[in-house]
Amino acid sequence: MSTTPTPTPTIQWTEDRPGTTRSARWHSESATPPPRRVIVADDRMKADAAYRLACEGTALLWRGDFHNARRLLQAMARRIDRKHREHREHRKPPRPGATPAESFHLHRQARGHRARVLGRLLVQLADDHSLALRRAPDVRQACTEAYGPPRGDGTGAGALVVSLTELLGVIGAHQWRKKGVEVPALGARIYPHYGVFSPVRGEYVDLVAQTPLPWPTDAGTGPRTAFDLGTGTGVLAAVLAHRGLDRVIATDISPRALACARENVGRLGLTDHVEVTGPGLYPELPELPEHPRQPEGLADLVVCNPPWIPARPTSTVEQGVYDPDGTMLHDFLTGLPTRLRPGGEGWLILSDLAEHLGLRTRDELLTAIGAAGLRVTGRTDTRPRHPRARDTTDPLHRARAAEVTSLWRLVPD
Repeated sequence: MSTTPTPTPTIQWTEDRPGTTRSARWHSESATPPPRRVIVADDRMKADAAYRLACEGTALLWRGDFHNARRLLQAMARRIDRKHREHREHRKPPRPGATPAESFHLHRQARGHRARVLGRLLVQLADDHSLALRRAPDVRQACTEAYGPPRGDGTGAGALVVSLTELLGVIGAHQWRKKGVEVPALGARIYPHYGVFSPVRGEYVDLVAQTPLPWPTDAGTGPRTAFDLGTGTGVLAAVLAHRGLDRVIATDISPRALACARENVGRLGLTDHVEVTGPGLYPELPELPEHPRQPEGLADLVVCNPPWIPARPTSTVEQGVYDPDGTMLHDFLTGLPTRLRPGGEGWLILSDLAEHLGLRTRDELLTAIGAAGLRVTGRTDTRPRHPRARDTTDPLHRARAAEVTSLWRLVPD
């Protein structure tokens, strides 16, 4: 049965003289629909006017100096933050019994409003991904990494309009991809791609690097296989290979993550030990002909570091933190008992931030573990070391300061 392809969204605006309509493809990594009204703006645009228009839903297609566009974005952000502070100062005190979850949702609403308003300052990429603005950096490589090869043929048909906030994220991701993130547990760097969660929170990597394996190190029982579910950059798969696992199967649902993990595995010289496969959560593996006694699709160790907040992500990169209803967590738990070899373990690496925010209770987590036919044989805890845990200006500081990241050792009951 044939299906009708989804039409590419476009935006339209008037430029040069009244009645001259132009259009271009619209792209948003957060799936924001194209703005209904677009006007051209340049260095003459004042911050107050830009803020007012953006709040009203009008998008501003920038034709001025690139650095002035960044300054305008910062000025608009200051106005949003000031308005938010004034709103907090003049609104009624929180009702008695307001929960942390309600505070979290208010915080998310404010962040969403901020992102929508700032996302209405737009820039146009030419059909070779170049940015034709004064003092603009060369963004072609960064955009190719994020969006794929240019689709233009030199006629302008491949022009693309994106928000400036998104483009700045693309540029930042390109810098991370060039310089990488130092991972002490590997003695090497991991290079994240755009849209793939960066392993800057080293505490969860250290948990996997330091927790005793579920079998004696001198046990001569044949090769050991591990699954790294939701591998992202491939950092945990690489750590497991460095710890002596004979075979590591790394999976992810994101094509970007799969490409990123394969690149990192290749850089580290681990392609003989780590296989990246997907998209999917649990891998489908054929029986290994050299070890016919190994049951198909089973592992001695299954490691999963799912998103720790059961809420809806608003962008691609947030998918590493937010997961509606904790779907990946529950899929990992329910699939684990049938994917472990006798004597094997599952390692669940999970922050308890959701518990401090009132989005999930410890009893709910333990109930989900038990309902999946699993029991806990041990737990190792660590405190976060990232700067936000110490930022007293963060509206969620109390929850972040109390956060603990744990590695739960799980076996079939």
